[in-house]
Amino acid sequence: MLRVVTQSKTRRLRVSEQAPRGLDSLPDDWRQLLKRWVRRGGDSRWETLKGDAGVGRQNLAQALLDWLLDNGWIRLSEKFERAEWWPYRVQFQEPAALRAALGIADAEATAANWQSLRDALPPDTPLLDALDALPPRTALARADLASALVRWQAEQCNGTQRDFALFARGATKAISSAEWAWLGEATDLAEWGIERHTPLLLIAAPVTLQLPQGVLDLAACADFCALTPATLAAATSADGAPAHWQLVENRTSFERVARARDADTGVIWLPGFPPGWWREAVAHLLALSPAPAAIACDPDPAGVAIALQAGALWQAAGLDWQPWQMDIATLQSLPSHGALNAWDSARIAQLRQTPELPAAFVALLDYMQQHNLKGEQEGAL
Repeated sequence: MLRVVTQSKTRRLRVSEQAPRGLDSLPDDWRQLLKRWVRRGGDSRWETLKGDAGVGRQNLAQALLDWLLDNGWIRLSEKFERAEWWPYRVQFQEPAALRAALGIADAEATAANWQSLRDALPPDTPLLDALDALPPRTALARADLASALVRWQAEQCNGTQRDFALFARGATKAISSAEWAWLGEATDLAEWGIERHTPLLLIAAPVTLQLPQGVLDLAACADFCALTPATLAAATSADGAPAHWQLVENRTSFERVARARDADTGVIWLPGFPPGWWREAVAHLLALSPAPAAIACDPDPAGVAIALQAGALWQAAGLDWQPWQMDIATLQSLPSHGALNAWDSARIAQLRQTPELPAAFVALLDYMQQHNLKGEQEGAL
């Protein structure tokens, strides 16, 4: 039963005398419309709510309004015009219970959840200020991207936006365009090794690639060249092969080695933990121009892991590979060193479980752990 709470000549407020009843009997289209209304807020003009129903659904909106009033979920303000009472403003009763019944997260609970997660994040987590500027519900949804950036950097990854999406959320298209726009505004993605555009394989080699549209002589470059993955994938054969390939992780070191290389040597930039596009491109290159490899990465736990991942391509092709400039003598000769952190120690323990770990790496890992130090290859190459 409905009753009038207040009334004047032109305004009145009506409510139901019964407590709000369950929503189980609501048709699905009514429930979806009600969700939109509740998300809009607890006090809205009726014309605004009716507009949410869309063109041709005004009768549905009116029926839902009447049901909500009859079942105790709203207080309805009406105004007297043209000899009739017309809905004017809708105020939801027991909004927390209504949101829970509709499966909508309560704003206060969401804010509390975000604050709890925020307090648990390390203070040096990237993008904290950018997350704080978002509504709690959005911040909760995007906090995993900040944590993924930390892991991406710790594992020295490089790749495209799709590589990062796969790394962060397990699917190449799992990060929305709105989230990419937010990430781009909040930080320089290139500094994290995340490229929007086509990645490039940097290479110097005494090799001529045969492509459907022509011939590409890599040795003609003054220092090195940059090939898109599609360009390399299109190569059908290669003339010439290096005596051996040299893979160099650090970009500055790669450029030095490429410029000083012997004429019969091929040099490839290894961009940290090798992303999928790089592995596919290099595997195709090895099929066309096979040769053993010498792999140089930072003499630290991550560098050992990177070298093993790159070396796996040579193993798969039945080719030999060896660590290069990744031994105790190289580490000792560096002008500066760093101390191992918890991540390094965990990585060393994991690497020790690697089947047939090269003896040079076994010795290097032992030395790093015993002396609590690691280094960067720029001091050696």
